[in-house]
This record gives sequence, C-alpha cells and structure tokens, in this order.
Amino acid sequence: MGTAIGYVRVSTKAQGRSGLGLEAQHAAIARFAAAEGLSVAQVFEEVETGSGADALERRPQLAAALKSARKAKAPVLVAKLDRLSRDVHFVSGLMAHRVEFIVCDLGRQSDPFVLHLYAAVAEKERGMISARTKAGLAAARARGTKLGMHRRSRRDVRKIAASGALANVTAALARTETLRPQIEFALKGDASLRKASELLNARGIASPGGGSWTAPMLLKAARRLGLR
Repeated sequence: MGTAIGYVRVSTKAQGRSGLGLEAQHAAIARFAAAEGLSVAQVFEEVETGSGADALERRPQLAAALKSARKAKAPVLVAKLDRLSRDVHFVSGLMAHRVEFIVCDLGRQSDPFVLHLYAAVAEKERGMISARTKAGLAAARARGTKLGMHRRSRRDVRKIAASGALANVTAALARTETLRPQIEFALKGDASLRKASELLNARGIASPGGGSWTAPMLLKAARRLGLR
C-alpha cells in the first residue's frame, strides 16, 4: 500500500470553526485513498484564502504538506482543485516543486499538464462569474433595485452568474477531456454504460459537473471524447 499526504482548506475562519467544508474534504480524500489502495499518513488543514500572488507564503500548512510529501516521496491528495487554487500560475508554481498532486474528483493523472488545463478552465470560469455578477448588479440597478449592502441580493446574483458559467461549452469540453483516462478505463472491454458509471462512482471520480455519474451522462461525455 502506497503512502499519501492529505491537504484540506477552507477560506474563512467561520468555516474553519464550524468544520463546514473540512469534513467533506476529509471524507473525499479518505474515499479516494481507499479506492486507490493508498494510506494517508497525515492531513494538513488550512484556513486561508487561496487568492494572491504570495498565497503559498500565507499558507504554511500547504508548504508543510509539500515538505512532508517530498520527504515521504508521496503524492498530495486534495478533494477539489480549488482547494489548491483556481489561479493557473499558482498551480504551475506548485508543479515546480516536483511533488505529485492528485485531485480526488479528477482522478490520478499521468501528465501534470492536465492540472494546468483544468486550472486554466477554472480561472476562466472565475472571470466569467465575476463578469456576470457585475452585469447582473448593473441590470438590477437599471431596474431601480436598491442593492445597498443586502447580502441576500448579491448572493442570488452570484448564484445566477455561476449557473451560466457552467453552461459554457468550451469549459465543459475541457473538463471532460481531463477525465479521458478514467472514462476510457471504465468503458474498457465494451462495458455497459451503467456498469462503467458505477465503476467511476465507486472510484470516487466525479463527473465534469462535480456530481455522480449516470449512464446518460457518461454517454454524453464519451461522445464528446469520440469514444462512442
């Protein structure tokens, strides 16, 4: 059984105190490790924003996880890519440390370039969400809505903006491409779509949308990749 190091992060002190988010990340890492035959030697927890050019300097637990992984010659497991960062330059900088990062909802990748690709898509989506949020607020103001500092209104606008970003076809294709090795493996030997979906779910590999796989969803992904 191989060894791995875990890393979990939330962005706010309130989330850190409540454990919201951290618990789910711990569970995702544990499921993935069990499916892949890995033993998680240690999990580093961080409560810190992921933004900023000097983010690694302000994230001592991530630095400690890197150090521990290098010493143990082990990969670092994270539940989702955004727990590292959605900034492609930051992710590229992490790759320079020559430590393998495994994003549990993407599965183990043989080529580090895949993480760069996914980070670039995430960064693009973040920009699109921001643009839609600003557009939504501007439209609300034009209708005469008094936004002020009402948090609920802003949250609702962000939710609407995010749903539009996920519908972007180019982003969907890129997310599906990152899962090509896992999808090809699941469909190997002319496996049925239902069995292949069950296998992907059992291995803890999330669909391009971040949820569980279904047969119709897998068929759509396979067709995007030219596998069906």
